[in-house]
Amino acid sequence: MANDKKVETEKNTRGKGIGQWLIRFVLVAVILAITSFLTPGFTISGLWSFILAAVVITVLDYLVESFMGVDASPFGKGLKGFVISAIIIYLAQFLVPYMRVSIIGAILAALVIGIIDAIIPGRAM
Repeated sequence: MANDKKVETEKNTRGKGIGQWLIRFVLVAVILAITSFLTPGFTISGLWSFILAAVVITVLDYLVESFMGVDASPFGKGLKGFVISAIIIYLAQFLVPYMRVSIIGAILAALVIGIIDAIIPGRAM
């Protein structure tokens, strides 16, 4: 019986993990659209650039969390999470065509994303 519960828990964890990453991806894309509209110094042009930016930011966020053990959400670990989020946003412009971010734009975008992240249920970044 204990093994049945363990197997069932592992199946549920895997399913939630993939679903959670898909929801996270969609939320990041929506938040990027809102942020690019509201933030000076942060622009993304085109649907495919939004999608690619969401993928890049989600992957960079995952890598930072995996290797450094740091929550990279803007308000995840206070100032440290905020700075890491701004760095991830700034670095994403080098991997995404039609995405331009100034340093101030990355800081403002991290602030806007943090505020939107606090309002939208669930954790986006």
